[in-house]
Amino acid sequence: MPDRPDAVAALPAAPGVYRFRDDGGRVLYVGRAGELRRRVSSYWGDLRDRRHLRRMVLRVARIEALVCDSTHEAAWAERNLLERSLPPWNRIVGGLEVPVSIRLDPSPEAPRLGLASEHRPAPGVRCFGPYLGARKVRLAVSGLERLYPISHAGPTRTAGERELARVRGGQDTPVAQLASAVASVLDREPAAVADALAALTARRDTAAGAQAYEAAARLQDEIEAVQWVVAPQRVTTPGEAGDEDVTAWVDDVLVRLRLRDGRLRTWEQEACTRSVPGTRAPDGWVPFLRRNAELAARLAALPVG
Repeated sequence: MPDRPDAVAALPAAPGVYRFRDDGGRVLYVGRAGELRRRVSSYWGDLRDRRHLRRMVLRVARIEALVCDSTHEAAWAERNLLERSLPPWNRIVGGLEVPVSIRLDPSPEAPRLGLASEHRPAPGVRCFGPYLGARKVRLAVSGLERLYPISHAGPTRTAGERELARVRGGQDTPVAQLASAVASVLDREPAAVADALAALTARRDTAAGAQAYEAAARLQDEIEAVQWVVAPQRVTTPGEAGDEDVTAWVDDVLVRLRLRDGRLRTWEQEACTRSVPGTRAPDGWVPFLRRNAELAARLAALPVG
């Protein structure tokens, strides 16, 4: 196994996607990581159950990386990139997670919070997302229902559902108030997110203090799932953005992201001695693009082979 390349040390300890190219510029592999430096470094260590990748590592001539604002954003970036092309060392088109949305129906008679496979809300119904990972999203819904039991609060619910709403503190709370609280969290309003996470954390700690360890573990899973769905995520935003190319240029390296129907479709990097006409970083993209152009310039100066 060759020595770990200097380019690995230039990677941040942050979530993102990474890409390996051979000496002809061909993309060999695209992956994602919760911590780029550690994940990419592992390819030059003990591959264990990934021994089939040894032949690929010998061919890696360049490492590229796109730093994301959350592991959820990295998951979407990887999925979007792999849907359009499958490098020779990738095995699954688009990745493993199933995209789902959260459906919030605030109707007074039969309110409901649950998962939806399509982002097409009926009149009066809101859909949030899409998100990756049905299991995680289901846990997030469970955590929100624990705090704001909207699905058990309507007047037509069974006696058991009304009792559950009472236990969870939602029996006397108007449906509209519960729906508003849920929407505020899913809209990523900072105060609402902080309050929800603090409330779930307090319940987890209470369960652990009572030695109800299974309940505490379940609550921890719900906390992590809520964090997953409210994490920053811009590379998949259907309905909020159309087609555009966003670019940044630093130290003779141009980074271009091509967005189509609100989804990242292509990530390009190229040597460029000066900023080209049309180089643009819209306000919401400036920090994202700037840091990735700076990283691209550092990595371009550190070839692997």
